[in-house]
Amino acid sequence: MILRILSLSFLLSVSQLPAADLWLTDFDAAKKKAASENKPLVLDFTGSDWCGWCIKLDEEVFATPTFQKYAEKNLILVKLDFPQRKTQSSEEKDQNMKLAREYGVKGYPTIIVLDSKGDKIGQTGYVRGGPDAFIAELKKNYQEITALEVVLKLADSSVVL
Repeated sequence: MILRILSLSFLLSVSQLPAADLWLTDFDAAKKKAASENKPLVLDFTGSDWCGWCIKLDEEVFATPTFQKYAEKNLILVKLDFPQRKTQSSEEKDQNMKLAREYGVKGYPTIIVLDSKGDKIGQTGYVRGGPDAFIAELKKNYQEITALEVVLKLADSSVVL
């Protein structure tokens, strides 16, 4: 009986782990993937081993099956980590610092949303309410830009409304 409880507990904890394979760390590779799949990029500027709000966002949103399923179908995820205890290559550290400067990151977590071409379309951080609230916040960013693109295409075309 105890073995069954321990096994179930282990399985439940593993199912809540972040899907590491969904998260890329190479920004250039992520941009190419976003362009080829026509998906927005979500850049997670995080302090994964020291930032309380970052850890909370990981646990409450990114580690959930709801977010993982949504992200797999709709997003390209990029984790740009600024750890204190984990080791990183100098290339990854340099890339992350360059991108933090480029996007004006002042605190953690900062979530930057880019369209599939790599243009910034939104920014957020920790959002209360779990994965559904976070996904709704992300959708605001790229649904607004999609609507704007439709309006601009209509304005450029010879269609008369």
